[in-house]
Amino acid sequence: MDNALLVNYEYCFGCHSCEVACKKSHNLPLGEWGIKVQETTPQKLENGRWMWDFVPYITEKCDFCADRVKEGKKPSCVQHCLAFCIEYGTIEEMVKRLGEVKGKCEILIPR
Repeated sequence: MDNALLVNYEYCFGCHSCEVACKKSHNLPLGEWGIKVQETTPQKLENGRWMWDFVPYITEKCDFCADRVKEGKKPSCVQHCLAFCIEYGTIEEMVKRLGEVKGKCEILIPR
């Protein structure tokens, strides 16, 4: 597979809509996810500000919504992300976007 997700953690606010959309579209049972949102422990920085991130990651259940993509649609997590912080495309496109996007970003590729 030569596609990937680009996640911009700078804008993820932990709404879990990507999780819910994925679970619904794949009919996953309780305790299983294709994408999962973890939150970091709040940390006080030296400048007095706080850092508290929400970090979506993909699991072995993720197939980038192959059926949806085949129909020309976006993966469910991308389609339903309220913060528009998840993008989908080829690895090359996502690497290029990584250089263009400001914030804390990561490229996710399924196993």
